[in-house]
Amino acid sequence: MMVQRKKTEFRNKVALVTGGGSGIGRASAEAFAKAGAKVVIADVDASKGKRTARHIKKKFHGDVLFVQVDVSQDGEVESLIQQIIKTYGRLDYAYNNVGIPGERSKTADCSEKNWDMVINTNLKSVWLCMKYEIRHMCQRNFGVIVNSSSVYGLTGSNRRIPAYVASKHGIIGLTRTAALEYAQNGIRVNAVCPGAVDTPFRRQLLGTNQRNKRETNQRYPLGRIGKPKDVAETVVWLCSDAASFITGSVIVIDGGLTAQMII
Repeated sequence: MMVQRKKTEFRNKVALVTGGGSGIGRASAEAFAKAGAKVVIADVDASKGKRTARHIKKKFHGDVLFVQVDVSQDGEVESLIQQIIKTYGRLDYAYNNVGIPGERSKTADCSEKNWDMVINTNLKSVWLCMKYEIRHMCQRNFGVIVNSSSVYGLTGSNRRIPAYVASKHGIIGLTRTAALEYAQNGIRVNAVCPGAVDTPFRRQLLGTNQRNKRETNQRYPLGRIGKPKDVAETVVWLCSDAASFITGSVIVIDGGLTAQMII
């Protein structure tokens, strides 16, 4: 019964997922399609993006569009939104999900090149996407945006990823600011903060060593790291009418990790 309600609610609505070619982005694109939305997958990696689009069409018989785009570039993001409007005439939901960990180094050893690359990819991209998403949404007085931060947007880290941590903190501040600025325009803006999730991105960030994986699982009160669908289903819920009174919020999806104090 709940699935049928969702399909009715999201039918003929359009959802954009950046970084939709793999991991959490792919799971989120699938979740939107399952809920009945038309899905736009944006990714710099054409092979992954097209593969996800084909999968959604086959599994959900969904209406899906793939656009290859570098979301850290203003012109490309503007073109992306224009293509969405030209194709579907509307944009209802956006999940701004692109992110990279960057090179490992302590703060004093982080290169300017690495800093700029991570900040541009993780933080500037969210600002650019919201810039053009919001302009369209304001014309219709409706829209929901979800930005992907991280538990590292709530804490510091000794994993030698200072630019990544800074970018994820910045996303939370930008999310709350936009939520306040555009609440009167019928636009809701929230952020999700996943803990470790079993994706290629996690393996790049934390490594693939099985001992490290076991130790990571043990740090989570629920006894495991997250799955892509754990985040994806939260994102779709935040876009639904069930979350209509939620804006400017930061939803932590971490199996209890940040609720505990380690002494």
